Amino acid sequence: MIKHVAEFASRDGGEPKASRGTEQGMANMKSRFRNYSEGALSSHDQVARALGADIIAGVYPPGDKIPAEAEILERFGISRTVLREVLKTLTAKGLIVSKTRVGTKVLDPVHWNMFDSDVLSWKVGLGFDEAFRRDLAEIRLAIEPEAAALAAERATPAEIAMLNERIEDMRNATASRRVFAEADLAFHQAIGAVSGNALMRGISGVIETALMASFTLSSAVDDVNEHKKNVGYHQAIVDAIEARDAGGARDAMRATIDYGVARVRRVSAAGKAAWHDNSK
Repeated sequence: MIKHVAEFASRDGGEPKASRGTEQGMANMKSRFRNYSEGALSSHDQVARALGADIIAGVYPPGDKIPAEAEILERFGISRTVLREVLKTLTAKGLIVSKTRVGTKVLDPVHWNMFDSDVLSWKVGLGFDEAFRRDLAEIRLAIEPEAAALAAERATPAEIAMLNERIEDMRNATASRRVFAEADLAFHQAIGAVSGNALMRGISGVIETALMASFTLSSAVDDVNEHKKNVGYHQAIVDAIEARDAGGARDAMRATIDYGVARVRRVSAAGKAAWHDNSK
């Protein structure tokens, strides 16, 4: 099927691939608005995903109108009823607004609900740019160190034992970057749960897609020493929680996040350099 945006990270293990299109490429994409070539899409979710990703990718910039109803119906082979539901969905997510005699326009990103799981997954599917990496790091630094501190105050012996099990899972997760990322995510979700704060526990669920992609990029299984170092950072969090050292747990979590951010930055820089060399 023809895609208007970069390939999405697959749910069964693919890593996100950033779009390398230029502004001209986006313009060409927009001018080639066409049918899907492998039959009609009748799924509300698929159509919402396709249009939502086009908006987030900048195919339809803020202030621009999305294609006319007839064009969308032709592209996807859907009914007007399905299209109306899709537009309601995108409106609820803050991506578009419809006005009588004006049409349906794309809203400024400030209105996009980035805590909506669909919007976040569409963004992640387009790749991690510097601004998004910064935003993710900042929200994690605002929440996770405090969750770790609360865990040091509230964790039961059984919960501390469970956290140590999550560490062992990370230590043994060497089969692939994806396997390690899953163990890494499970650890951070466990910290949220042990904090005893329902909102802190919930935030990791909301940004799970972004965390999974980030942890996959920062996974250190390719390097034995880096893998050991990564697990060590996480072990320090559990050690502080077990010692009932809230300040130490807070600092250990900050150090762990900073380490992961630095690894993602290095991996991304190396990827860009490799792509540049291959494109010469």
